[in-house]
This record gives sequence, structure tokens and C-alpha cells, in this order.
Amino acid sequence: MSCPFCDIVSGQLPASVVATTDRVLAFSDIHPVNPGHVLVVPAAHATGLEDLDPDVGAEMFRVAHRVAGALRRTDLRCEGVNLFLSDGEAAFQEVFHVHLHVIPRYRGDRFRLSSGRSRKPTARADLDDVAERIRERLGS
Repeated sequence: MSCPFCDIVSGQLPASVVATTDRVLAFSDIHPVNPGHVLVVPAAHATGLEDLDPDVGAEMFRVAHRVAGALRRTDLRCEGVNLFLSDGEAAFQEVFHVHLHVIPRYRGDRFRLSSGRSRKPTARADLDDVAERIRERLGS
């Protein structure tokens, strides 16, 4: 199956490139939330975070950091920035090549992240239990 982001990286599909390094490409999203919405992708295919080289992931965030700063210095409407990454279908990942959204935000824009967060705090014992379960798997 063809990967549109791999096709962009290889030059087979067009892209409006914002920034590039040896391992990362940043380009304008063709379905932007707001003008200036950029995607930062690894040059080498990685389906999800588990497949992504940690050093490349760090480089993606460095590039996103630079892009976010540049957005704030443009004449585009940008009062804030969201960095957003979906990992897996349940997290609403649509293109299965890791990508980090850099989304310029402003008061009154229509982009919303709906939260199912609990209104009351979770019991500390439950939080400790979950933290322990995650810590047990950090090394694997």
C-alpha cells in the first residue's frame, strides 16, 4: 500500500515545504485547521510511535518548535499553537506514517479537541497503580 507521506518525502507527490533536515520534513497540511497548519514527518517511514527512532522523534519536535516560533513571527493569525500527534486508529490517526501537527490557534477559531476528562480528581491510589503499571513496561 502506498503511503502519501513517503510519496511526499520522495518527491513523487507535491508539497509546500516549510523546513527540511536529513531526517525530517515539514510541509503545509492540505486540509489545514487554520492557515499555517504544518505537518512534521520523519523521512523514513514509521507507522506509529513504537516504530519511530527516538532521536528522529526528538528532531521532529525540534523542527516543530522552530515552525511554531516562525508562525508567531508571521502575519498569519497565530495567538497560540497546538502540537498534536495521533498514534493509532483509536487516537484518530488517519495517515499511518507518524506526523506531528503544528496548528496555529487564535481566539474564536473553530478547532476543538473534545475532552472526556473527569470533572473530579482520580484517587491517588488509582493514579499510583496506573503509574506503576506503566513504569513496569518502560524498559521493554
